[in-house]
Amino acid sequence: MFTLAHLSDPHIGPIEWPGVRPLISKRGLGLINWYRKRHRHHSADMLGAIVRDMHAQNPDHIALTGDLVNISLDAEFARAAKWLDTLGKPQDVTLTPGNHDAYVKRVAGHAAQHWAEFMRGDDGAAFPFIRRRGPVALIGLTTSLPTGPFMATGRVGGEQIAKLAEILLTLSREPLFRVILIHHPPIPNRRHYMKRLIDGPMFRAIVKEHGAELVLHGHNHEQQLMWLDGPQGRIPAVGVPSASAIISTHDEPAAYNLYSIGGAPGAWQCEMTVRGFTFGRDGISELKRQTLR
Repeated sequence: MFTLAHLSDPHIGPIEWPGVRPLISKRGLGLINWYRKRHRHHSADMLGAIVRDMHAQNPDHIALTGDLVNISLDAEFARAAKWLDTLGKPQDVTLTPGNHDAYVKRVAGHAAQHWAEFMRGDDGAAFPFIRRRGPVALIGLTTSLPTGPFMATGRVGGEQIAKLAEILLTLSREPLFRVILIHHPPIPNRRHYMKRLIDGPMFRAIVKEHGAELVLHGHNHEQQLMWLDGPQGRIPAVGVPSASAIISTHDEPAAYNLYSIGGAPGAWQCEMTVRGFTFGRDGISELKRQTLR
């Protein structure tokens, strides 16, 4: 069995005062939000505990689906790069960026600049890319783009959509379990309309036509399981809470997922194990186990 770990949205803090000039943008509102409430809901101690527990499970690979930073300051990108080095080597960790990793237009390329080794394919290609690990093919997409105030939408874009179709078709001819990594959930939620994946219908249409075995995302800070239509049955799309979320009534507490993958084309097996914090318990424990395939 191949074990894939998935965590997301660590929102690594703290945010030091950057001066006035960098805040003349959406960042100003983001910093106010951070000091008003967000900093109280994300904890470095929680994130550290999650990573230690995950490493103790000895996964074969780690998938990280974005939002490492908060308002995309230069210092945040550098701090996140150091944290990535503690998470694992670039060949053992695959990263796709989130909306907070491209908070304003000026830094739209900073994620690639600071974290490039975690965000490229085996052939060195950028998004969309392919990494083959054992029986698994990891397909990285970026939905990260700058947006206006009070918005956190994402977009795959026509070029990535077209290449994704080619990738899924090519990989379908190989004995590989195809896992798509994307920050924004592929199915919209009325509560999160201003945070939606704008071209979600196009993404779902490609997956319906060419198939995949699993889609992993973050963004909503919730343990979510949705089902997408595929050419030969339903495809699970799974999201996780923020990996640094404290135990509170604001968001679900920090957690991550493990996927045990085995079998062969036409008879793949995939079991999901949820590990994390929960109300009324000390420390990290197994919260759920579910067969997806």
